[in-house]
Amino acid sequence: MPELPSLDELMSAAVSGVGGVPRPGQSTMANAVQEAIERDEHLLVQAGTGTGKSLAYLVPAIRHAFEVNKPAIVATATLALQAQIVDRDMPRLADALEPLLGRRPTYALVKGRRNYLCQHKLTGGYPDDDEGTLMGVGQVDEHAGRTGREVVRLREWADETESGDRDELVPGVSERAWRQVSVSSHECLGSKCPVVEDCFVEMARADAKEVDVVVTNHSFMAIDAFEGRQMLPEHDLLVVDEAHELVDRVTATITDELTTGTINAAAKRCGRLAETDDLKRGAEVLGEALEQHQEGRLLGVSDVLEAALRTILDASRSIASELKPKNPQDNDGVRQMARAAIDEIFETCERILEERELDVLWVSHNQRTGVSALRVAPMSVAMLMRDKIFGERSVVMTSATLELGGSFDAVAGTLGLRGAGGPQWKGLDVGSPFDYPKQGIAYVAQHLPPPGRDGLSPQALDEIETLVRAAGGRTLGLFSSMRAAQAAAEAMRERFGDEIPVLCQGEDQMGTLVRTFAADARTSLFGTLTLWQGVDVPGSSLQLVIIDRIPFPRPDDPLASARSQAIAKMGGNGFMAVSATHAALRLAQGAGRLIRHTDDRGVVAFLDSRMMTARYAGFLQRSLPPFWPTTDRALILKALARLDENAPDVTPPPAAGTRSTKQPSVPSPSSSSVRSSGASSVSSAASSRSSAGSSADAKERALAAAAAAGVSGMGTASAIKAPTKSTPPPVDDTARTAVTGGEAWTAESDEELREGVSMGLSAEELADHLELSAESVLARCAQLGIRPAGE
Repeated sequence: MPELPSLDELMSAAVSGVGGVPRPGQSTMANAVQEAIERDEHLLVQAGTGTGKSLAYLVPAIRHAFEVNKPAIVATATLALQAQIVDRDMPRLADALEPLLGRRPTYALVKGRRNYLCQHKLTGGYPDDDEGTLMGVGQVDEHAGRTGREVVRLREWADETESGDRDELVPGVSERAWRQVSVSSHECLGSKCPVVEDCFVEMARADAKEVDVVVTNHSFMAIDAFEGRQMLPEHDLLVVDEAHELVDRVTATITDELTTGTINAAAKRCGRLAETDDLKRGAEVLGEALEQHQEGRLLGVSDVLEAALRTILDASRSIASELKPKNPQDNDGVRQMARAAIDEIFETCERILEERELDVLWVSHNQRTGVSALRVAPMSVAMLMRDKIFGERSVVMTSATLELGGSFDAVAGTLGLRGAGGPQWKGLDVGSPFDYPKQGIAYVAQHLPPPGRDGLSPQALDEIETLVRAAGGRTLGLFSSMRAAQAAAEAMRERFGDEIPVLCQGEDQMGTLVRTFAADARTSLFGTLTLWQGVDVPGSSLQLVIIDRIPFPRPDDPLASARSQAIAKMGGNGFMAVSATHAALRLAQGAGRLIRHTDDRGVVAFLDSRMMTARYAGFLQRSLPPFWPTTDRALILKALARLDENAPDVTPPPAAGTRSTKQPSVPSPSSSSVRSSGASSVSSAASSRSSAGSSADAKERALAAAAAAGVSGMGTASAIKAPTKSTPPPVDDTARTAVTGGEAWTAESDEELREGVSMGLSAEELADHLELSAESVLARCAQLGIRPAGE
């Protein structure tokens, strides 16, 4: 094999190929990734917004794949980033690097089995999920209602598709129809399937072994690692983007639950082949037992719960014995689906009754649906991740928020990297192209009383009014609870009247609220969780972020309280390790709403005096972007007034419905069939870090930091132009991807969307869960022929 080009040569070609400019942080990160690969070490990289971290890990990953002839695995938390990598980043990189590497880099998106047609089920090898309400797949005709028509369409499409990938079917179908033609991994017959040679999943995974970069999600990667299913190809490099989400995603993957509904569903599925009366009775006993328990953590299995669980366990064991085929060849689709359902019930009961030392057990009651559940999750996944994730491969973890309290130790601890016997790892912060000390001020209202349990104090409401008036609106209020957000919005409306409109989360669809806020400089928007994490409003519409209190986890959160108590028992500081770390991450995300581009300016105001006075204040402060800090109220009011006075005109955001569902795409040269069939243009901000500079007078420096672009004292930062927000970057209209409102949807997001609709969630609740706009959710629902609650 000829010698590969150097990383610097490849990075130069890649940056040029995407229309960007060299960025110091990006170059530093790329070299650190390559060094970690060469030394067989693990790397944690904090890369701020605008660094271009995707390119910084993809280029060395591609180079390594060429060198060892093995794919590199990239796992992300959000569907949006997966789509960006597969539909935008990799096509451009492939074009740019092909001349240097001698062939075109290839890539694939690996998904769960439920995202593909099952050939055996199509030919009647499995029972219909909707028996009694829908005719069998082989019998349904065009007069059998909407679901029936969708199944007919699926059967016709099955004769045409070469991949069986659900995302190739545009528009899509309802979840009920799709379940008629797909199976889960537990329901699959595997190598015993009579049509295994024609299996779409097996063909896709075989193809993935031949590519250079495999993109997947955190949960799929975790299942592959923990259960040893070998769904991902052999590899020695794993890149985890959005790594601050990994622990929660892994925990969710290995969390089990029991409800009467799931038990009765399993009984129905097994009823064709076994006696299920005892199992149904166990479901009734469990329901009665759950009603006797308040919501919250259980420190042990009560007698009434144990009786119910043992009834279910014994019944499940008996059914499993009946379902076991005399010979392996006797196992068919009907039997396999029944076995998968009953095995899940049995294993969950067994796990709960074992009362494992690290498991946390709790009861939840959903007031909206009336469903009660018994849930069990691991208190910590650190050692599991050390053994299964950080094994015989190099792992690169990256995110904009990994360094909390000025150190990687907190995050590294949750990942299993710290302590005796831990693997070698390195932490690196490559910074951000934003000049935070010049672009923003962090203000703590130290004169306010500490927040209490009775909601916002009169003094806090007065402070909000004064700050918002000084800013002329332009305010995003981030509150620790919906009750606090609503109370603040109501109070401000009484005080402002029509002078400054105040919007509040929950009063309209989130996308509508954000667009209204972004379009009018006088308007303010108040809300809670979704706004902390997902709002991106660059420009003069947002120049003040208010955070009402330190966002500690709820005292009654089962996992947080269990983790804190366990650490305290071992002599550690449970509060700092759990609650303070949680708060630091959330604060970093919330404060990060202020500066989204290099010409943004503004103030983050903390109304919680504990940010200055508490013993943990320094830890929280070090977790924030390095804004210019102050407690000087008069200075802040002057700064906000100058910002308002000198603010450029607001650029209205795109109106709902004006973006075409099919956006223009950039043709891509033909390549391996396992990668996306097209390529999209990538927008790249030509941003660089401005010189920090300093002022002899601290107050003048703070005022300069708050001034609008073009006002003296702004340094070189004001000359840097951010990418325009008015026109979204084109997203490829590939056969694999449906594009709605500028959002690329994949099979995983469609699966979550369908399941959410089947659970009775509203469009806003679905948008919160998927981290998308409600408009995008509604548009995709319309394409799929499903309707959220209330629509």
